[in-house]
Amino acid sequence: MELTGVEPFAGFGLSGAPGTDAFWAAAARTPASVPDGDGWATLFLRRGSEAATVVFESWSDPVPLRRWGATDCWYAEVRMPARLRVTYRFLVGDAAYADPLNPAGAGGDRSVAATPDAPPQPHWPAVGADAVLPLPRTRLRWTSERLGGRRTVRVHAAGGGGPVVLLLDGDDWLYLHPATTAFDSAVASGEMPPVTLVFLPAGDRAAEFGCRPGLWEAVRDEVLPLVARSGVPAERDRLVVAGQSLGGLSALYAAVEFPGLVSRVACQSPSVWWTPGAVHGADPLGGPPGGALAARLRERPDLSGLRIAFDVGEHETRMLPHCALVEDLTERAGATVRVSRSASGHDRAGWRHALVRDVAWALARDRTA
Repeated sequence: MELTGVEPFAGFGLSGAPGTDAFWAAAARTPASVPDGDGWATLFLRRGSEAATVVFESWSDPVPLRRWGATDCWYAEVRMPARLRVTYRFLVGDAAYADPLNPAGAGGDRSVAATPDAPPQPHWPAVGADAVLPLPRTRLRWTSERLGGRRTVRVHAAGGGGPVVLLLDGDDWLYLHPATTAFDSAVASGEMPPVTLVFLPAGDRAAEFGCRPGLWEAVRDEVLPLVARSGVPAERDRLVVAGQSLGGLSALYAAVEFPGLVSRVACQSPSVWWTPGAVHGADPLGGPPGGALAARLRERPDLSGLRIAFDVGEHETRMLPHCALVEDLTERAGATVRVSRSASGHDRAGWRHALVRDVAWALARDRTA
């Protein structure tokens, strides 16, 4: 779309000359998208005097904003594919900011954009960048002998509590996306039984989330007993582990190597390309399909008691072959498997719907038993 004339952004539903009060009033809920072939042209706007860049979480290279004449209007028209939800921020010099025109935020310096055909995400509210997200009242101090250091584990009983749902990278689900609100909503709607959310903060992700036993020995011997002593209702014998990226890899590893501990998994975009040393390599995804986990699954461990939901962003082109192989090998080993693809890249903005939906699915067997 060629942007010219007195009202250059009229094609996006915006009226008035750029930089005027009337224009900024009309622009109060951007980004705005219009059809463009098999995708969308999406307009990003920023009001200010300094140059800025739109930085996306994982889907695209950064896009510089252009200034409209001598006004305070900076803009970028970005072509997006069909079905995309993406996290982004404005970078001004060395500082990152959320988009003040966008009511959908993710933490203090990120916003979320979605193309009009991206599926809805029930239970997840739109929260502004300045919103203070609710924190669970129960706060446990975890001093780990196995991993070292001290961490704060928060616990929330949704609907009064029930099976434990262990959320890896727990701080992201506290401070970027309000998981307590989403799970409370899902329980209240009857889409899942009451659950007890345990938000496990990450330490050294590269060290702890690889295919190594230390984290899961600590979860078994330290974290779950700590939760049991907290007084929050929690059914430890029905444990669901939810993880994304390296956390998803770690959740799968735990299901394979600690079957007495983990029998239900909800993982989004698991980093199953992982092999020892790959994280720090020049091309982490360039190794053997399915990485170390696929090699272990070819040994055909008995996964007949495992119930696992896989979800990967449909725009994660290089992740898809790795995940498809592991999904197949897991099912061949006897697990009950659910596979889906989200309208996203490698991005929590896309994973969060699958998180709630797939935890509910992982517990569905218990509801019908």
